Amino acid sequence: MTRARSRESLVGLVRELLKQPKEAEWVEFKQNNGDGQEIGEYISALANSAALEEKAFAYVLWGIENETRKILGTEFDPTTAKRGNEELESWLLRLLSPRIDFRFFEVTLPEGRVVLLEIARAFPHPVKFSGEEYVRVGSYKKKLKDFPEKERTLWRLLDKTPFEKGTAAERVSDEDVLRLLDVPLYFDLQKLPLPDGHAAILETIADDELIVRADSGGWSITNLGAVLFGKDLTFFPGLRRRVVRVIHYKGKGKVETDRERPVQVEYAAGLNEAVKLVMAWVPSREVLRGAFQREEPDYPETAIREVIANALVHQDLGETGAGPMVEIFDGRIEVTNPGEPLVPTDRFVNTPPKSRNDALASLMRRLDLCEERGSGIDKVIGATEAHRLLPPLFEVPPGFTRVVLFGPRPFSDLDRVERLRACYQHACLRYTEGQPVTNPSLRERFGLPETMAAPISRLIKDAVEARLLVARDATTSRRMMEYVPYWAVSRASSEEP
Repeated sequence: MTRARSRESLVGLVRELLKQPKEAEWVEFKQNNGDGQEIGEYISALANSAALEEKAFAYVLWGIENETRKILGTEFDPTTAKRGNEELESWLLRLLSPRIDFRFFEVTLPEGRVVLLEIARAFPHPVKFSGEEYVRVGSYKKKLKDFPEKERTLWRLLDKTPFEKGTAAERVSDEDVLRLLDVPLYFDLQKLPLPDGHAAILETIADDELIVRADSGGWSITNLGAVLFGKDLTFFPGLRRRVVRVIHYKGKGKVETDRERPVQVEYAAGLNEAVKLVMAWVPSREVLRGAFQREEPDYPETAIREVIANALVHQDLGETGAGPMVEIFDGRIEVTNPGEPLVPTDRFVNTPPKSRNDALASLMRRLDLCEERGSGIDKVIGATEAHRLLPPLFEVPPGFTRVVLFGPRPFSDLDRVERLRACYQHACLRYTEGQPVTNPSLRERFGLPETMAAPISRLIKDAVEARLLVARDATTSRRMMEYVPYWAVSRASSEEP
């Protein structure tokens, strides 16, 4: 049973819910009924009804007589309740889709013991329990499919509500806003002085929609405010799985974990903390720079930072079952985030990205936490080329996006697929700079001498045959031939008058 609320706030919430009209479709009162199937159906119904009523949460209270709203107390105990051999909370979560957050609280009042179930509103689509969607109609729980008008309205509301505008915590006092959010960091990142007085501070962060006025008084902390500036993401139920996990394995596989650390602070500070942690855990090597040798990490910090920042900005925040993860293996680093990319992986360079989280991306760019639109991946590829590393790999496991960075390996150890990927990414990067691919430019990318011109010519020929590159001018002599990515020629053709 989660206990992240003070007793005073829970007592106040119960008293307030008892004042709600009987027809409120986002509150249900019970006395002792702890049947797991019914609880699961009510979670679905109330979550969907909360979205319809534009409420951040819905509630079930045990220990209340429904008709009179009299507190009688309850014997229901969710901490010991089971469904078969499985704990009730685990069983409920397993059968919910999507896995929205819900929390049980025990509230002891002079009149008796009350159990409160707080349920997050439906997002990003209607909540099902055991494959069925439910909704409240008046004081009754019904199947959503039997009420098509409510179903259409619900989908319309969910389609237009971005995650960032959702509520992470509601009915929060002025003092608690300042306790839960790292407000000084917000002003530090913008190089602004901290305003005098709580009122001026709160109004300023409200302008950026980090908080909004709550209907019942106080403030609601938005998901945007919590994910960027929440001092502890685990406090906010819908964001507990949004923390960045950094895992270091022994060897090339996941058989043995060396060390693991979750970065539980807000993204505004957590990005730098995650980058520092990764850089401290990756190996280093001696590198000759001019006349001097110096020790450098195997991976450029710029690439690490941009890949993690992209994982934060472009993740599917509506997917509650997973968060961004950085995994360090011998010879590679994998950065994974929930949500498949909205543009093809071969167009990550030179195509403006489509973001699921525009408000989050916009504010992170304004705070200088990530690059301007479209330039982050360019910097990743540029940094790996400058360090003569294998080109990054962009993968799309079902429901996820993964970027793999590789440690140093000589050109002679690269297989055909790796060389072609390097060649194509080099062409994309050069195109953004207004430059074509040539034999000398590709040799420079791999750090190869002029004596390797013939193997590079064969690589370019392979890339053309694989339809990754095309000649910029097919009439040019072979020795002077220049190349661009396959999509650059079709773009140029489409732009001709």
